[in-house]
Amino acid sequence: MENWESYVRKVVPYVPGEQPRQENIIKLNTNENPYPPAPGVVRALHDMNTGKLRKYPDPTCKLLVDAIAENYGLKSSQVFVGVGSDDVLAMIYLTFFNSEKPILFPDITYSFYDVWADMLRVPYEVKPLDNHFKIIKEDYYGPNGGVIFPNPNAPTGIYMELSKVEDIISHNRDVIVVVDEAYIDFGGASALPLIDKYDNLIVVQTFSKSRSMAGMRIGYAMGNEKLIRYLNDVKYSFNSYTMNETALVLGTEAMRDKAYFEETCRKIIHTREWTKEELRKLGFSFGDSMSNFIFAEHESVPAKELFEALKKAGIYVRYFNKPRIDNFLRISIGTDEEMCELVEFLKEYIK
Repeated sequence: MENWESYVRKVVPYVPGEQPRQENIIKLNTNENPYPPAPGVVRALHDMNTGKLRKYPDPTCKLLVDAIAENYGLKSSQVFVGVGSDDVLAMIYLTFFNSEKPILFPDITYSFYDVWADMLRVPYEVKPLDNHFKIIKEDYYGPNGGVIFPNPNAPTGIYMELSKVEDIISHNRDVIVVVDEAYIDFGGASALPLIDKYDNLIVVQTFSKSRSMAGMRIGYAMGNEKLIRYLNDVKYSFNSYTMNETALVLGTEAMRDKAYFEETCRKIIHTREWTKEELRKLGFSFGDSMSNFIFAEHESVPAKELFEALKKAGIYVRYFNKPRIDNFLRISIGTDEEMCELVEFLKEYIK
């Protein structure tokens, strides 16, 4: 039995943001939406027929898929759903990243990308962002086994213009290009209109940020019908019932309430821009974030020191002890009141 460990698939796991259990804190470390889900979600949860929970959910997820398709003007056969965008992206890796050539993604980006690659034995190369934390599109022109990047990027919040996104897609017609748009609703133009032009493009979005449903775990991919069919083939070969009944019902209600969705996005964008101004006054610098967070460094106080001081005061932000970004804090956008408390603490600490 002493040899069993040699057969274990060993990886360095993804480390999620801390989820503190104590009350009366300000939680700005995992890019959650500070506002509650749409009113229809609350009503649907209250009125839900719990008798349905004794049965398996619809494996095709038709209710939710149809709602997403209607919202974006797509066919239902162009939509794939999963347990958060992490699940959707993992299915994309399983389905499309099977070449002996390496897939490409930025060196500073969503830190799950290399975890999936290591776990699934997918070769990969990271392409360094420039000194302003921007993607260099020409770095993605060479032979590869696929391309994936967020837009806006995480944890930097930097948005890449749609013309540059299209340039990357057009230079990679023989592989799948995945544009991970977890934060697109907070600024910039989606690559979704390009799926009719490029049959190798998959656009991934989530309910976790702009639709206030991180706790429900709903993500989705959009692309041409053939790509979605391949994704479903792998899903049904892995787990037919990925989405539970509650997620299907509540996700549908969240997708249908466009007015509430637009209102909360506007509020977060307004608060983000106010916070940028206040942080600049305090000596912080950062790129022009188009997400629901700000990735900032201070001119004189180390990020780790600020991180620890804020945490001690009950204000949680995210610190990454990694090359090139170990002097930055990622600060999620909360309510106006929460961001005011953050700013007031920093004023007192930094003076």
